[in-house]
Amino acid sequence: MYQISIDLYKDWTNTVKEVFRGSGHPLPEELSDQEASSAYFRQTAQTDEEALLQQQSNEERLRGLQQTIVDNFEAVILPDIKARTGYQDNIFTFKWVYINGEHIVEEHSSYRIPL
Repeated sequence: MYQISIDLYKDWTNTVKEVFRGSGHPLPEELSDQEASSAYFRQTAQTDEEALLQQQSNEERLRGLQQTIVDNFEAVILPDIKARTGYQDNIFTFKWVYINGEHIVEEHSSYRIPL
């Protein structure tokens, strides 16, 4: 059996919180992921409603990507990881990262899925 850890939306919101900390305007620690996400989108949205729609759309997108990885893990992702990286263990940790664009990285094998 495979041990898979994945929470792409949490990874994204952790990055948002880090960006705010790095900007000198940290978000309150007690903010939920949705509140942090909304704060991020309010930076460019015309209205709070628009920010909320962007937040919801982004959460749905990331949760959809996560479900796609889980649903296709054994049939598609696992064989590709093994073929490309040679990784043979049963522990997989997928993370959302932003490095010259959005990617999903499997931390143990260094497998990368550009988005």
